[in-house]
Amino acid sequence: MALKSLDDLLSEGVSGRYVLVRSDLNVPLDGATITDDGRVRAALPTIERLADAGAKVVVTAHLGRPKGTPDEKYSLRPVAARLGELLGSEVPLAGDVVGEQAKAVTGSLADGQVALLENVRFDPRETSKDEGERAALARDLAALVPGAAFVSDGFGVVHRKQASVYDVARVLPAYAGGLVLAELDVLAKLTGDPQRPYAVVLGGSKVSDKLAVIEALLPKVDRLLVGGGMCFTFLAAQGHGVGSSLLETDMVDTCKRLLGEAGGKLLLPVDVVAADSFAADAATRTVAATEIEDGWMGLDIGPESTTAFAAAIGNAETIFWNGPMGVFEMAPFAEGTRGVAQAIADSGAFSVVGGGDSAAAVRLLGLPEDGFSHISTGGGASLEYLEGKELPGVAVLSEGA
Repeated sequence: MALKSLDDLLSEGVSGRYVLVRSDLNVPLDGATITDDGRVRAALPTIERLADAGAKVVVTAHLGRPKGTPDEKYSLRPVAARLGELLGSEVPLAGDVVGEQAKAVTGSLADGQVALLENVRFDPRETSKDEGERAALARDLAALVPGAAFVSDGFGVVHRKQASVYDVARVLPAYAGGLVLAELDVLAKLTGDPQRPYAVVLGGSKVSDKLAVIEALLPKVDRLLVGGGMCFTFLAAQGHGVGSSLLETDMVDTCKRLLGEAGGKLLLPVDVVAADSFAADAATRTVAATEIEDGWMGLDIGPESTTAFAAAIGNAETIFWNGPMGVFEMAPFAEGTRGVAQAIADSGAFSVVGGGDSAAAVRLLGLPEDGFSHISTGGGASLEYLEGKELPGVAVLSEGA
């Protein structure tokens, strides 16, 4: 797939020209405090390159899931402040998406300056299923930046057919940003001819969220390690009781089928850290994965499982990890995720962390980011790519290439 790149745009010259950049700045917040600025830092190189080349850079992004109307708790104000700190110059935030404040902020931009539009999901047209509504927002965005080029650099949203991701690329000359290209390059290595053994580590809450990627990867991988809340549906499929652990009863038969198809590739926990309630101060005990008592819930893989997972990881040459092994945000249930992540970092393999909670865990647990070959900014987009799905926000970039 031929895509025009950021390098192509820069070679054409952008000094004095507007460039609309779709970034992924969907950071976790505690009130108005950013708890993990990884996505802001990942967006920085493309924005800096454009600003350094003299472009008038207008960034559009979303935060959370507001219901198509302004909501202060989803304002990008903390993001604008952090972006300004990282750039070393103030980043003005427009108080609306495409209204009078957006027009005033973009109209007053100097060459080499960066501005941020307010949360694009405050406009209901952004996520509308109606193509006409989305196209209208795309035209309004384009009207803010006359003569602009569009740079798609929000990999975490390229699997969405949304106005600021897809439709605007049909209105303005469109280019793939450096972050999007880097993500696609890494994922192509996983789907092409990866170095073997190839191990995939999946966690998170639900089998249903990962079913399509499990089915797509099972024939291609050498080992599939399953932890997190999703492992209990597999354990139930083997006939074991799982107490009060997370269980998708409607997925048990599917897990039985997958276990049959796996042919020994699929590795499940042999022990778990169980608790009598979902709380950091709950009573805990480590038990065999087949002996979880009624009223107790598994909230992390246990030490024997962590050792077994680490051994499988240590033999791999290629590793993809998506989803924590337990409720890592609570200290009593963080060690499985820490142990698995450390094993990946120590493996020397080509390793990809598939965004979302896994990337947050790396940073929250204080693990060295350079211990991994690549930390993705887009968990959902990564999974859909590995499933073999077309990513609309990428496909549209090739239309004019």
